[in-house]
Amino acid sequence: MQRRWSMVKLFFNTLTYNYFVDQSYIADTLMEPMFWFVDNFTKVLGPFFVFSVCSLTLSVVFIAYWIGLPHWWNKSPSATIALLILGNWLFLNICFHFYMAAATSPGYPPEDTLIPEAVSICKKCISPKPPRTHHCSVCNKCILKMDHHCPWLNNCVGFGNHRYFFMYMVYMCLGVIFLIIFGFEIAYVEVWLDGEEYEDGDVKEEEIIGHPVRIHNSVIIPVMDSGHGNSSFIKAKSETRDWKQTAIIYAALISTAVLMALGSLSIWHGRLITNGETSIEAHINRAETKRLAAENRIYRNPYNFGPRKNWRLFLGLVGGRTWLCLVIPSPHKPLGNGLTWATIHSEESEEELTQVGSSESKGGFVAKNLKQP
Repeated sequence: MQRRWSMVKLFFNTLTYNYFVDQSYIADTLMEPMFWFVDNFTKVLGPFFVFSVCSLTLSVVFIAYWIGLPHWWNKSPSATIALLILGNWLFLNICFHFYMAAATSPGYPPEDTLIPEAVSICKKCISPKPPRTHHCSVCNKCILKMDHHCPWLNNCVGFGNHRYFFMYMVYMCLGVIFLIIFGFEIAYVEVWLDGEEYEDGDVKEEEIIGHPVRIHNSVIIPVMDSGHGNSSFIKAKSETRDWKQTAIIYAALISTAVLMALGSLSIWHGRLITNGETSIEAHINRAETKRLAAENRIYRNPYNFGPRKNWRLFLGLVGGRTWLCLVIPSPHKPLGNGLTWATIHSEESEEELTQVGSSESKGGFVAKNLKQP
């Protein structure tokens, strides 16, 4: 019986055996329905996410003009003008970079021309993939220098719009910090002190509105008004204050959440740019480093030219461009065509790196044999 049972198991294994089956493969297979749901509904809900970003941003800006502008104008007109210039400059950069990140194509491999370099074949597109290109399951296309698919942009972040995406996050964080700094006093007075303002270190009491009184023989006799003007004024003033407090709390919550989310994301992407890699390449590089370390070899990222040069290439600060193009909205395109890439192993000068894409240097991931000390 034991021998027959062994033969049955062997027969079953010959029909179902797969060399690639492991825990990760089984987990991916079981989670495939969830992946399908996320991929399809992320694309469907993309316009809603974009509308949400625009609505939340405009609502916070409206509150800043409605409550913050009168407050600072009464306090100091000259300071208000300076704040208006700074705030609108930040808002202009936020709108510009968000629009460019959402509307600009991340870049796709050409279908009607020959690709000069190909590192593999896409299993879903069944077409050659240039270096640093990956397939997006949401867009169902291969993306040049793909970083990730952003649902808030309803677009992939890749070769064509990576700089716009990063600059949008940076300017959004700066804008939120601007609102928090110059709105803290307003929130403290309107919410914490319930509308009472400090004047020379003392709390300024509001004018008490009530009915006039007349004293007769040490007895206070109230004199009732025939109209209800005072009560209506008090009610309207109370409702306005309630609306202001609600708006300030709403703006504070939105600003804090955005600063925490985009602040941490900006720091992480800044670290990736410093290392000359995308978020997908960071995982690949980590796995390659671990694999080669087990073989007593050292892995080197072929696209890491050093922090300074990595930032210059990413921001496009080459060919005569200065940091002014980062302060003023600039639509300049990224270097090269995204199909070929210069590497640390190619013998190219600083000037030739400004024409990345026209060179015939080989890309890809390269491991260099080094002896351990």
